[in-house]
Amino acid sequence: MDQDQKIEFTSKPQSPTEAWDVVIIGSGPAALTAAVYTTRGAASTLILGGESWGGQLMLTTDVDNYPGFPEGIQGPELMEKMKKQAERFGAEFVQKNVTSVDFSKKPFELLIGETKYLAKTVIIATGAETKWLGVPGEDKLRGRGISSCAPCDAPFFKGKNVIVVGGGDSAMEEALVLTKYAQSVTIIHRREEFRASAAMQKRVTENKKIKIVWNTEVTEFVGEKKLEKALLKNNKTGETSELIIDGAFVAIGHIPSTEIFKGKIELDKKGYIAVKDHTRTNIEGVFVAGDVHDYNYRQAATAVGFGCMAAMETIKFLD
Repeated sequence: MDQDQKIEFTSKPQSPTEAWDVVIIGSGPAALTAAVYTTRGAASTLILGGESWGGQLMLTTDVDNYPGFPEGIQGPELMEKMKKQAERFGAEFVQKNVTSVDFSKKPFELLIGETKYLAKTVIIATGAETKWLGVPGEDKLRGRGISSCAPCDAPFFKGKNVIVVGGGDSAMEEALVLTKYAQSVTIIHRREEFRASAAMQKRVTENKKIKIVWNTEVTEFVGEKKLEKALLKNNKTGETSELIIDGAFVAIGHIPSTEIFKGKIELDKKGYIAVKDHTRTNIEGVFVAGDVHDYNYRQAATAVGFGCMAAMETIKFLD
C-alpha cells in the first residue's frame, strides 16, 4: 500500500450540527499520538492544531533521545512525520487557534472565531511554553547553544563550559544533569538566594563542578553561527562583564497553555490541567495529555505515552 494513501476507519460528520467522536486541541507529540490511536480506534477525529502547530519540537534542531532514530532527527521533521501519520489514518487537521470552549453542554462546543465544532469527547493537549529571557541574541541562537532542556541536550556539551539561568528546582536539576557532561557549569541567578528546595540547593552547592553567580542577569547572548558568550550585569552594582561559554540553559519556568480553559475546567495551583486518574479531568468526557498537565518530565517520549493513554481512555469512554 502507498504510505501516503489515506485510510478512513470511520466517517466524519457531514454537517456542522453533527459531533465529532473526538476533538483534540493541540498538535504536539501528545496530540498527534492521540490522533493516531483514536482514528485507528474507529473514532472520527478532528485536530484543532493551532496556527503555530507542532509544539516545542518545532523549535528544536537535533533530537537524539527519541526512540527509533539512531542517527537522530530534526524536531520539525519528527513532527511532520507524526502529523502525516495521524492524517493517513483519517484525522482531519485545522491549523487555527481555538478561541473558546464550552464543556457545560453535550456535545461539547469549541469555537475558532465564528466557526463552531461539536465533540462527543475532547482531548486537551495544548502543551506548555518555555519562559525565555527575551534578551538580544536569544531567538537567533536557540538550538545553536541555547536550550531549555538539559536531559535533551546535555550530551552535546561534553567537556564544554555552560551556564544555567534560574534559581528554582528546575534550574538545579538542569545544572546537576549538565555536570555529568560539561567541564564546568555556572548558575546565573538574579537574586542573592535560590527559590529551590533545601535538598536541591544542598546537592548543587556541594557539587565541585558548579559555580554560582548571584545578583546577576544575562543581558545578551553573542555569537554568529553558534553561541560564543553571554553578556552579564550585576543588578546590585551595575557592573557588566562577559562570560565565554559554549552553552546556555534557560530554566526560569514554563507556562501551561491553559488560558482558554480558565473557569471551564479544573486547573491546579500552577495553572496546569488537574488530572484525576492518569488522563481524566474533572469533566466526564474531557481528557488531557502531555505537558499541559505534566510538569515533571516534559519529554517528547512521555508526551507520546500520555497521548496514547488519553486516546485509549477516550475510546473506552465512547464505547
